[in-house]
Amino acid sequence: MSSVEPVNLLGLGGPELRDLVAQWGGKPFRAKQLQRWMHQRGEDSFDHMTDLARDFRRQLGERCAIVAPRVATEQRSTDGTRKWLFDVGRDNAVETVFIPEDDRGTLCISSQAGCTVACPFCSTGYQGFNRNLTTAEIIGQLWHAKRVLEADLASARIPGAAGASASEPVRVISNVVMMGMGEPLLNYDQVLGALRLMLDDNAYGLSRRRVTVSTSGVVPMMDRLARDCPVALAVSLHAPNDALRDKLVPLNRKHPLSELLDACNRYLEHAPRDFITFEYIMLDGVNDSDEHAAELIAIAKRVRCKFNLIPFNPFPQSGLKRSPAARVRLFAQRLMDGGVVTTVRKTRGDDIAAACGQLAGDVKDRTRIDQRLPNRATIAIKEERE
Repeated sequence: MSSVEPVNLLGLGGPELRDLVAQWGGKPFRAKQLQRWMHQRGEDSFDHMTDLARDFRRQLGERCAIVAPRVATEQRSTDGTRKWLFDVGRDNAVETVFIPEDDRGTLCISSQAGCTVACPFCSTGYQGFNRNLTTAEIIGQLWHAKRVLEADLASARIPGAAGASASEPVRVISNVVMMGMGEPLLNYDQVLGALRLMLDDNAYGLSRRRVTVSTSGVVPMMDRLARDCPVALAVSLHAPNDALRDKLVPLNRKHPLSELLDACNRYLEHAPRDFITFEYIMLDGVNDSDEHAAELIAIAKRVRCKFNLIPFNPFPQSGLKRSPAARVRLFAQRLMDGGVVTTVRKTRGDDIAAACGQLAGDVKDRTRIDQRLPNRATIAIKEERE
């Protein structure tokens, strides 16, 4: 009996899989077949991969495995949103959310167990940080969700699929966003491997425009992503000036706004879309004044962008409040009057804590965040008014 840990094929990209197959004397097309069985058909049993040679299947069974993170819980919202809690070992769990809409199905994926950025409006940050997820753990969230949702569709438990028509194949998950737990660009290599699988025609075959990485502004990694795998980019802006952003997005102290905006313009030279999405959470009395809107309009003159205004989803530790709906509408109108494309994100899944900023999972913190930031809920982040 071999004591060697089986290779988890779920985290291997096309080139790595071809190299592995070649070690056993297999031809490249075998790797493609294997990829399609795993990622397109959701198969995890080598015995069921009937067009692979019997000896090859035996080798796979002896040396490899297809293992996604174990599902600890699944919840369903009244609005159709679904949330999975994935056990990633050693008392850590991460959350993944599927949001169905009439014209699309969006899966929100986590990249880290916890987060080191520690934004005061995000419940993930209050849990501290344990570790980066592997490519297999990241892509495993998509693998599991696709498998479950397509099985539901096949048994007619859900009414339809995003973008389906009589002449097109059904695709329940049409979009993937790296907006779950963690800062994706602080886990660059593993996230890059997952992104390449999402785009691979032998795996998930998503277009670059339908895969989005959200970052709080890790400038050096933004430049690397532009070169390595330019997908759609969303930047968690949340404040229009350095003084306020230093408090709301602590990473700003390392990469201030001017540096971040320059990186956005460099990214646009490679991006699949001709704009950057700026995410902006609406906090009552903190970042929602007419003056803040005017500052954002000035930013929009420096970077081709659209703004996605996000109603804050309160949680007890934050000490923050959601901007009233009337203030959000007026703020959005100010931006649009200034010539800026602006949308207001619809809150989905808040009854199961699956809405933006609510993902918390279960993290065994190793960064001593309670000792480093013991008074985060009482930190004054309101700007001084003249």
